[in-house]
Parts: sequence; C-alpha cells; structure tokens
Amino acid sequence: MALLKKKVDPLSDRAKALNAEIAALEAKIRKLDQQSGGNEVNKSGARVRSTALPHGGTVMAANTPPPKAPEPVFEEVDQKPIKEIKAQRSPALPIEDLTTPTQKMGFLDRLEQIFRPPPLSNPKLVNYLAAGSIQGLRPLRYEKRVARNRFLALAFVLVVVLFGICAALIKHR
Repeated sequence: MALLKKKVDPLSDRAKALNAEIAALEAKIRKLDQQSGGNEVNKSGARVRSTALPHGGTVMAANTPPPKAPEPVFEEVDQKPIKEIKAQRSPALPIEDLTTPTQKMGFLDRLEQIFRPPPLSNPKLVNYLAAGSIQGLRPLRYEKRVARNRFLALAFVLVVVLFGICAALIKHR
C-alpha cells in the first residue's frame, strides 16, 4: 500500500519541526515571565535591569531624555599622492589620433557593452538552473523551448486572424 502514500516533503517536515521548537521556546519564555513576577514592568519610572544590554546595563525610564551621541572624529587625509597621480597622467591625444582603427574598435566595444547583459552575480546558481540540477525545477533549456513554442503558436494564430480579417475586408469590397 506504499503506492497510495503521499511522498514525504523534507522542507515541510523541517518547517513543522522548527514550528514545534518555536512553540516550545515561547512556552518556556512565558513560564520564566511568570516566575519572575513581572518585575520588568515598573510603574514608578525607576531604572530596570535589561537582559538585552551587555553587562547588566540599565534602561532609563520613559520620561528621561536619551544620552547624546559622541561627536564624530575626522582624520586628516594626505592628498599629496592624489595630486601626484593627476600630474603623471599623459596629455590629451590629438584629434587626428582618435580616428585610428584601434580607437574605432574601442568605440564599437563600448557600444556593444551597453547592450550586453550585466555580469552574473552568482554564476554557479545559473549553471544549476540551466542544467536542472535543483530538484523540482525544470532545466532552463526546457523552459526556453516551451516559451519559444508558445510564442510561435501565438504568432501563427495572430497571422491567421489577420489573414482572415484581410480576406473578409477584400470580400466585402
């Protein structure tokens, strides 16, 4: 009767386990709150010890202003190397040198780079998606083929409809 059983999804099993663990932790937090007697809520405005701050820091009452932030510290930057680099640059090329074949190829390369897609941020993931190595996902080449076939079918239907409209207009003329 194993054929009629639903396949086990490891992600849903892990999600159930994590939800159970979260529920256990929340119950433990509630239990600890009840044991402490609710000392963290202080109506008098006195300082209360916070476990969120390191070394037993204290939390100020709501009516006290927050402490001022320290002033930023600025450091001196030596700009001598920057000025030297600007001075070492070569002078501008004459206008007639800009029409050399290498310059023209550079222009075509820059123009091509404008229309080129941006580099991949995670090429390994793209390879996995293209090969279909991730379980449950279809290979990218299959998805491309499906999209191409869908486009061709819709283009064919559009041509047939336009042909029918043109034939009807010519017939009624």
